[in-house]
Amino acid sequence: MTYYIVKVAVTAILVVLISEVSKRSSFIGAVLASVPLTSVLAMLWLYLDTGDAEKVSELASSVFWLVLPSLSLFIALPVLLAQGLNFYLSLTASIGITAICYWVMVGVLRYYGVGL
Repeated sequence: MTYYIVKVAVTAILVVLISEVSKRSSFIGAVLASVPLTSVLAMLWLYLDTGDAEKVSELASSVFWLVLPSLSLFIALPVLLAQGLNFYLSLTASIGITAICYWVMVGVLRYYGVGL
């Protein structure tokens, strides 16, 4: 149980740290947020849990393909906010757009025989 608490604590601390740094500098916050810390932590935890490098490789490959549709959130959100939409509505719409992009990407990958 201690191991899971450490995993959650380390992950949570990184997210809070990025949030706090972003209050002072959006550039530094963006640099920290753009580094795939969550993915790196997930791969680290997966390897520590399983010792299986193949599982880590499969996760990394899947993350690569799914990063592409996730970028739609970072396009849609500032556009919607610039149009004067409420933050929460903009965020909700951006998440919806991102979900649609994920669905499309998974369909395209499946069509071309790429398994996730």
